[in-house]
Amino acid sequence: MANILDIRRRIRSVTNTRQITKAMKMVSAAKLRRAQDRALAARPFAQMLTNVLKSLVSRAEVYDPETGQPRHPLLAQRAERNVLLIVVTGDKGLAGAFNTNILKAAMRFIESKAGKNIEIEAVGRKSRDFFRRRFAAAEPRVRNHGEENRDGSSITVVGEKIGVLNKVEYSLANDIAQRVIARYGHCDIDAVYLLFNEFKSVIAQRLVVEQILPIEQIGEPTVRHVEELSEEERERAAEAAIGAGVGLRSPDTRAIDEAAARFGTAQVDYIYEQPPAELFKGLLPKYVGVQIFRALLESVAAEHAARMTAMDAATNNATDMIDSLTLAMNRARQAKITKEIIEIVSGAAAL
Repeated sequence: MANILDIRRRIRSVTNTRQITKAMKMVSAAKLRRAQDRALAARPFAQMLTNVLKSLVSRAEVYDPETGQPRHPLLAQRAERNVLLIVVTGDKGLAGAFNTNILKAAMRFIESKAGKNIEIEAVGRKSRDFFRRRFAAAEPRVRNHGEENRDGSSITVVGEKIGVLNKVEYSLANDIAQRVIARYGHCDIDAVYLLFNEFKSVIAQRLVVEQILPIEQIGEPTVRHVEELSEEERERAAEAAIGAGVGLRSPDTRAIDEAAARFGTAQVDYIYEQPPAELFKGLLPKYVGVQIFRALLESVAAEHAARMTAMDAATNNATDMIDSLTLAMNRARQAKITKEIIEIVSGAAAL
């Protein structure tokens, strides 16, 4: 049987660990509330920008009436040969399977694009480290570098963003969008995909692969792959949120969204300062930047939710371990006391 002193030391160690995991859970809960507020605050601008673009589509000749080809290069669709994948993970661990699920989805996406040149832009330390170990880095304009396959295709890491998710700024998303748009306009890449965790609430989040270029339909995200939370994961997230005092559902903004949507669908002849076609050309790149900005904000919120759930599970496991060790210590102490009493009685009987 284990030594009582060793069991006490282990109980003290697990108790200290439980204090750390409980503190991390509360910190993640507080950061989750702020991340939710930031994502919610960015919605009105994105919604209005989308509605303005929808309004402009009906007033400008987006497609050539003779050839049917789009006038804006971001709407042009072509055969996929060179594909850019933007992967958004976290910078830190201790978030359960949050980063692992994203990286597994990224590898499945790469496998589904066999025979094509895949370029990866990693946002977050976890994705940077993962892809750096597997694929070589190269400049964006260099072809056939990285891991070259038998069919001549290649997988290359062309960019990384580390330590930028602590406080997501629109300038970061705009910088990524401008580089992506420039490369797409020069036909360096044929499609751009964004892999991230879409966050609606603690119990309503999903892993998505969203195509951001070419733009197929304004206001309707082109989702190529979705992975929902399992029922067990939802229950664990709900328990962690209740314990931390976090709301299970995001605020209801349907009335605001419906009011904003009327701008794009209203049968009103708006007077624009610039020609509608010129406005559409200038606003469409901003639409891409807003999509990336939304993905970054939601990914940060989803990471905090995952970490809060993981730390709640770790705290509960530590509590169960302490109870088990306490029971083992009591049994060992009782056995020791019983043994000493038997020795005393046996000694007295021998006299």
